[in-house]
Amino acid sequence: MIVAAVLLFLAVAVFLRSKAPPEAARLLPESDGIIYIDLKPVHTFFRKDLKPPEHAAEYQQFIDAIGIDPERDLDEAAIALHRMADPSGPNGPVAYSMVLVGKITGKRLNDWLDAHAAARESYAGHTVYSIPSEGRTVRVAQVGYDMVAVSNTPTPEQIHSMLDRHSTAAWPFAGSTLLRQHYHDVPLLSLAWGVGQIGLPLADERGGAINILGFSLPLQADSTIIASVTPALSLGGSLNVKVVEIAPSSAKAASQSDALNMLLIMVRGIAAPLADNAANKGLKELLRTAEVKQERDRVVVTATLDRSLFSGPAESTKSPANSSSVPETSK
Repeated sequence: MIVAAVLLFLAVAVFLRSKAPPEAARLLPESDGIIYIDLKPVHTFFRKDLKPPEHAAEYQQFIDAIGIDPERDLDEAAIALHRMADPSGPNGPVAYSMVLVGKITGKRLNDWLDAHAAARESYAGHTVYSIPSEGRTVRVAQVGYDMVAVSNTPTPEQIHSMLDRHSTAAWPFAGSTLLRQHYHDVPLLSLAWGVGQIGLPLADERGGAINILGFSLPLQADSTIIASVTPALSLGGSLNVKVVEIAPSSAKAASQSDALNMLLIMVRGIAAPLADNAANKGLKELLRTAEVKQERDRVVVTATLDRSLFSGPAESTKSPANSSSVPETSK
């Protein structure tokens, strides 16, 4: 009887964990948007298709100093987006808090942080390093043997929250309000997903319309969006993309759906004359498979990403502005 009860408890625990957000996402603080990327399948299935970027000299020095190559050693990245009250401030319209997971911790990283920190703080049993970077302060803490927390928000509140959440992260449904409200909408087995106001980094300087590839989408940066990338059931390594916007009303969803369909037709016409190289072929397939439809108060966009889109030419990786800068995704 006791054995059966233990097995039932374990089965329930495994089921709940399978439905829970990844731990890295559960550690994120309260925010306006969340983006999560699982890079382990990319390393396994797509690595041979990816062209490694040519690192700038300063960035290569940073990699050599810490002994970590993010393209090889990073397994997961969870990013919280924080809207800034002053879009013209040091953080621009958006600040970031991140939890990075992989073979990215160790003495060499700790030594680099110690050498470049302008200040240090002990919080919840962890050392928080404050690194000056392009007019901002980037706070970094090694959370565990394979996890690092980073935040460039104006105050330490967000990195403190991540360290506090680490002590309760074993509870499968812990996490921010945004995660609890919308993670159930993320498709199972998604390799990457985003929930909330994830259009913020793509918005114009006034925080208005979202801009992609030079086109202004009929969506606002504060739109609630659930986006995901999942493996396609067919062979060949293609990926299914789904973006859902929750509109204020069914009428608004219908209007935005019509506007997106018109934009899709226009972009298909622009892309049609492009040369049929690998990257353009993948782009044309993406546009060919794209569909926009309305489902009550939601605008649903689906498309297929061909693996040829991942084999573009090598690009340069931006380096830190100076020796005391931390490479980050924000500007």
